[in-house]
Amino acid sequence: MTQIQLSDAQLVILSAAAQRDDRNVLPLPGSLRGGAAQKVIGALLKRGLIAETVTDQLAKADPALNRIWRNDEDGCAILLHITDAGLAAIGFEPQQPVPDPAPKARTPRTGTKQAKLIEMLRAEGGATIGEIVAATGWQSHTVRGAMSGALKKKLGLTIASEKVEGRGRVYRIASD
Repeated sequence: MTQIQLSDAQLVILSAAAQRDDRNVLPLPGSLRGGAAQKVIGALLKRGLIAETVTDQLAKADPALNRIWRNDEDGCAILLHITDAGLAAIGFEPQQPVPDPAPKARTPRTGTKQAKLIEMLRAEGGATIGEIVAATGWQSHTVRGAMSGALKKKLGLTIASEKVEGRGRVYRIASD
C-alpha cells in the first residue's frame, strides 16, 4: 500500500475528525483560517480524504459555531466528514459504524415547561397565550418564541392557530 504524505495541518484536521462521534472535520484548528483553510481543505477533498455532505438543514454557515463548511445554491448546509480513505491515511481503525450526519430529531424532556406547553397545545381546545403564560410563568414573547423556535424549528411540530369567539387566538399542535 502506498503511504500518503500529509502536512502537519492535514494530520491535525484528520486526527481531530476521526475522534469526533459525527466524524465532522469542523471545527478547524484556531490557527487555520481564510485562504490557508481553503487550501488545506481543498487538497483533502481532491485526494478523497474528506467529503462534503449536503444536508436538508437550512442553517447558515457560521464562523462562530464553525460546524457548517458552506451552503449550496439552495441554502442547504454542507458539512465536511472524514472518509474511510482519510481514516486509513492516518491509520485509524473505526470501532463502530459512522453515524448518519443528518440532524437527529429532538424529543422534549418530560416534566419541563416545554413539556407543559406541548401538553396544553395538544389538549382538546388548544391554549391561548394567556393560558400558557399563567401555566408556565413565562412572558408572552417567550411563549411565542418557544412555539416558533423549540416546537416548530427544533421539534418539527406544526402549530395551528385560530380565533375563537370569547377566547381570542387559540394555538394547538396540528395533527399529521
